[in-house]
Amino acid sequence: MTKTGFLSRAARRLHLFCLFLALGSFVWGYNVGVLASVLVHPGFRETTNTEASKRGLITAIYYLGTFVSYVFVAHPAADRLGRRDAALVGMAVTCLGQAMQAGAVGSPSEALTMVVLGRIIAGMGTGIISTSVPLYQSEIAPPRQRGRFVVMNHIGFVAGLASGFWVGWAITFWNNARGLQVGWRYSLSFSFIPAFLFVAGLPFMHESPRWLVEHGQIEEAYNTLSFYREGYYNTDQVHAELIDIERSVAVFRVSGLTWTSLFTDKSLWARMWRSALLQFMAQMCGATAMKYYLPALFKALGLSHRVSLLAGGIESTLKIACNVVEMLIIDRVGRRLTLVIGAVIMVFALLINGILPQIYPHNVNRAADYTCVVFVFIYSLGYSMGFGPASWVYGSEIFPTALRARGLSFAASCGAIGSIIVAQVWPIGIAALGSKIYFFFMAINLVSVPVIYLFYPETKGRRLEDMDALFGDGRVERGDHGETENLLTDRSSFEYRDEDSERDSLAQLDPEPVRD
Repeated sequence: MTKTGFLSRAARRLHLFCLFLALGSFVWGYNVGVLASVLVHPGFRETTNTEASKRGLITAIYYLGTFVSYVFVAHPAADRLGRRDAALVGMAVTCLGQAMQAGAVGSPSEALTMVVLGRIIAGMGTGIISTSVPLYQSEIAPPRQRGRFVVMNHIGFVAGLASGFWVGWAITFWNNARGLQVGWRYSLSFSFIPAFLFVAGLPFMHESPRWLVEHGQIEEAYNTLSFYREGYYNTDQVHAELIDIERSVAVFRVSGLTWTSLFTDKSLWARMWRSALLQFMAQMCGATAMKYYLPALFKALGLSHRVSLLAGGIESTLKIACNVVEMLIIDRVGRRLTLVIGAVIMVFALLINGILPQIYPHNVNRAADYTCVVFVFIYSLGYSMGFGPASWVYGSEIFPTALRARGLSFAASCGAIGSIIVAQVWPIGIAALGSKIYFFFMAINLVSVPVIYLFYPETKGRRLEDMDALFGDGRVERGDHGETENLLTDRSSFEYRDEDSERDSLAQLDPEPVRD
């Protein structure tokens, strides 16, 4: 066995670990995708007696659960339990909520209440998973490949989304009396399979080395960092990275900063509002509507119910390929450029979908309808190459270690607010305005382009401990990257052995992994 081959396999091992972590987001995506078919299933409608407004409630209430989790639960879980154990707890809570939905019984009002409560509980579990997993991935990834590894989280999400649509489509063939009555329950229950695999495998993973340092487990942190850096760094470089993490954590402890500093300190607020706005825009761009109401949207374009679900499955499957492309390019072209290009693509797609039904109303022109279907797919391309994965990558990397879980959770709560708004606005807007509702979301995407270009500094290739150079003071927006007041890195107060040697090693950190 050659050293080259060994190191290459070690690099692939890190990819495999991050893909396994994405199983958590797979369950999240599945629960989102399958609901689109559940909402229109005759057995579900009979059981819950749902009309349009109630379907909007069922969709939106999920994000009430995620909002509560992001604000009050997700960050304490990630900080106190660790990224790994928080993900375990989150999955258990998600499964409880999903079980309540699948087992909804009683009168229509009682069954609807069970579904709503189950959605809230599942949303709370998802809130924990959706923050702890990208935190975990970002904290074990080498800096130059961090974007790639965190995008794997979104690949898991869209794979789950696609699986949910395909299961919903397959259930339409179970059209005897039994299938029409309980098929939707089976659709919801299939999520327990990937959830079980996730829960069974996660205890064998190492905890995040940065969390271990924060909790004084230095030796275990070093062993963990060595395990995850094998094939990327040599021993000196692993030691140097550990020293830098220790220094960052130590300086933060004596800085006097707390979680409230995210809103009161200039440097931390610069990160907080950017991450929160990015999450909000990632939902207000129309993505929530596309995920939950895609079959209804295709039906409005003249496709049958079964073909609409089939088209939704194809669209979601193509998203996987788009996210793989994003995974390969995000560390090369950067976060900001992918966000801008993705938003421009969505603007164009929404413009076409808004205009053509106005010119050719009531499905009088099949070519126009099919063109709209194509541009729904193009919209998904833009989202999958921009807001979808990049908003989580950016938010998971810009905060200091001690505040990373809180910062990402608070930012994600703004995404939950955006999802609630869109989930309520879309069904009402499409009924009252028709395709003109697309112009509303188009305008949001259009405004986001200059906002991202002007106010979001590029983070690709930077170590997590070096983000202060971008957000140390307000001069970053003016392009002044000279000396700044570095809040968390007053390293002169701390002495370490062989400092020059460690700095030399740090300067060489993050080579490309060795290839076969």
